Order: sequence, then structure tokens, then C-alpha cells
Amino acid sequence: MKILENIRKDQRDAITALAKDVKKAKGRILIVGGSVRDGLLGVCPKDIDIEVYGVSVNDLEKILVGKFRIDAVGQSFGVFILKDLQIDISIPRRESKNGPKHTDFKVEGDPSMSPLHAATRRDFTINSISLDPLNGEIIDPYNGRSDLSKKLLRHISSAFVDDPLRVLRGMQLIARYGLSVDSSTIELCKTLNPSDLPKERLWEEWKKLILLGNDISLGLEFIHACGWLQHFPELEALVGCEQDPEWHPEGDVWKHTGHCMDAFAKQRIEDPWEDLIVGLAVLCHDFGKPKTTNRDKDQRIRSPRHEIEGVPIAKKFLNRLTNQKVVASEVLPLVELHMRPLTLYRGKAGDAAIRRLAASVQRVDRLVRVSCADQLGRPPINIKEFPEGEWLLKKAEALHIQSNAPKPLLMGRHLISLGMKPGPNFNNYLKTAYQAQLDGTFNDTTEAIEFIKSKL
Repeated sequence: MKILENIRKDQRDAITALAKDVKKAKGRILIVGGSVRDGLLGVCPKDIDIEVYGVSVNDLEKILVGKFRIDAVGQSFGVFILKDLQIDISIPRRESKNGPKHTDFKVEGDPSMSPLHAATRRDFTINSISLDPLNGEIIDPYNGRSDLSKKLLRHISSAFVDDPLRVLRGMQLIARYGLSVDSSTIELCKTLNPSDLPKERLWEEWKKLILLGNDISLGLEFIHACGWLQHFPELEALVGCEQDPEWHPEGDVWKHTGHCMDAFAKQRIEDPWEDLIVGLAVLCHDFGKPKTTNRDKDQRIRSPRHEIEGVPIAKKFLNRLTNQKVVASEVLPLVELHMRPLTLYRGKAGDAAIRRLAASVQRVDRLVRVSCADQLGRPPINIKEFPEGEWLLKKAEALHIQSNAPKPLLMGRHLISLGMKPGPNFNNYLKTAYQAQLDGTFNDTTEAIEFIKSKL
């Protein structure tokens, strides 16, 4: 079975052992959802979802405890995680909506449910395929394999509307697999809105778009077609915002952003945090253009200070998605300074300017990636060289600040050794010393101490 061949060996061995034990208990397990979809595409799935039929929750737990280390995350209705294996196991569940919010569901585990009935809970046909790992039987009640071969995203039933998050799930699936969308699915998505969805759920889908999407612009165009940009006004404002056709022949800022995101996707480094920060910065980098764009006296389209004006707008967007302050603190400097590599390159900037830049963005290599995606997002202009990026990386590497901000040479302990006591002026002295360090006033701790002595 090719699907099983695309699953990690330790996961495959665990699944086979579990399937045999459940069969002895007169039950059956099926691999379901994205695991099967990815397997059919020849992709090794990271996480495996399994449904267990014909076995009670208590009996299933006894089987699992005998062979695996487990977390019972939803024991009341039969959800278990096999530790270290990234395998989620559940009893098929009945869900009945009993209110307007996404949380207004009554959920009950039902091991007697049929696989065909259980598949109705799925969102899209390509996620409704299941596989029996013992005999290789594929259960595909909604022709998901056919849609997968056609690269078509299609909802299963009218129950799709029970969870508005499915619109964003569609966004990231389209971007990952280059899918087109059934017109009836788009029409159904237009009736939904994310107003009752918590940030945590929104965040997970946007993360998948940025970290896994190959054609990110397709996913963005999908939510545009669904009318969902109104729920992300910072993105909606980009649509129709003109740009200088000589510098941006690709069209408006919305189209430019899509091209930039596709360029970013081709240059991911497979470090999830670094890719996430850079990807978000690329997405947000021109949020200031709608506010600043005008025509000069020669009728040329200009967007003065858009990189600066875009910072508070990007902050609002990020706050819609997550409460993690560290995200904004690392993304926003990249938005504000995304044009700086070209400016410094043209001005033949010295070491002090490079050090100050590194102190602002934390990692110069991040900024170069954002700036490069910005340059590449202008087809049909074909950028084959990126001299400002290469120059800046070489300068930063020589200063040992390519992937980190300059570390302060003067620390609090040095001030204490000079007889100072922590107080209101303590941080001011440290800041003064750090700025002098960035300026190149001194190069080691001894010189830093001498410098601060002169200020006491």
C-alpha cells in the first residue's frame, strides 16, 4: 500500500500493532483525513489521525495503555495521543450544533457509527478518504480521490457552515496543493464569517499558509473571492491600491503582495520560527501604501514613508491573529526597515549603520530575505541578482552580526563593579554605552568600562 509506504516507519509499526489488537477486540481502525490525502499525493504526513470503530472508550484505553505512552486529551468522548509518535486516535464522534457559536456543539463518542457516517463530519472531499491499514481498503464516499486528481477543493455537505474556520482551512490547503475551488464551495464560504472564532484557531491556519503554502497567492485570492478580506481590512485595503507601473508592472499592491509571498515560499529555510517571522513581514511589508499613496507633480505614483506608516497597521493585523507579543516585536522592525538594505547599499554605509540596523531587526539575514521577496514580487521584471542583499550579508558577517543583534559589551555587573547601585540612571548608562558601541566608539569590554567611567 503506497499510502502506508509514505508514513514514517515508527508510525507505521505502531499503526499495524494497534490495528491487530483492535481487530482481536472485534473492532477496526482506519487512517483518516489529511494523513490519507497526503499519502495519496506521495507526501510523508507529519501527523496521523486514526479512528477506531467497534470498541468502547474504556476498552480502547486498555489496549493503548498496554503498548503505548498516551495522553488522554478527550477521554470523555474518546480522544488519545500516542506520545512521541504524532498519532491522534479517536472514537468516531457525533456532533450536533446547539447554538450560533463555533463552540456550541454537543459532542458524543459513538464507536458503533459507520465509517460512511463518520465521513460526513469532514470538511472537504479530499479530507474524507480513509484507509484500513490491514487490508488496504480505501473508503471514499465523496469521491475525494477523484477531486484530488483534479486538484479540486469541494465541500462535502451543507454541514460545512457549522465551522467558519473551514474557509481559512481551504485557504491554506489551496496554497499547499495548488487547488482550484468548486464554485458552490465559494458561494457557501461567502455566507460565513470568523467573528466568533478565537485567535488561536485563526492563527493556526495562517501559520500553515505561511509555513506550508507553495502558491500562497492562490490561498489569498481564495479568501478574496469568498469576501473574507473584509474581516482582514489591512489586506482588503491593498486591493486596487495603485503603484508606479515602471517599478511595479505587476499591478496593484494586492497583486504585488501575492507575488512576494510566492517568492518567499520558494526561499523558505525550513526553520519554522524564522520562516514564520519573515513570511509575516513579507505579508505586511506594504500595509502602509494605501495610506500614503499619491501622485506627485509629474503624476508619478509615490508612497512616501509607507514603510513607517505601515507599522501600526501591521500591528493591528497581527493582533487579530495572535496575542503573542513576541511575534509583533520581531515582525514590525522588518516592516519598518524593509527598504533599508537598498538605501544602505546605495549610500555605501559604514559599520556603525550596519550595527544599528542589526540592533533594530535582531537578524540582518531576516531583513535581507524580506527585501529580496519584495524585489522578486514584480513580474515580469526578472530579478537575477540582488546586490544590496549580498553586500549587506557580507558586511554583517564580517561584523559577526548576520544572525543576531550586537551583544552589549557593557553589562549591569560592570556598573556594579564600579560602585554603582541599580537605580533610575542604571539603564540610561547601559543604553548610552550600547549606542556608543554601535557607533564603534569602543570594541571590547575594557574599552567599554573606560568609556562609561568618563561619563560618571
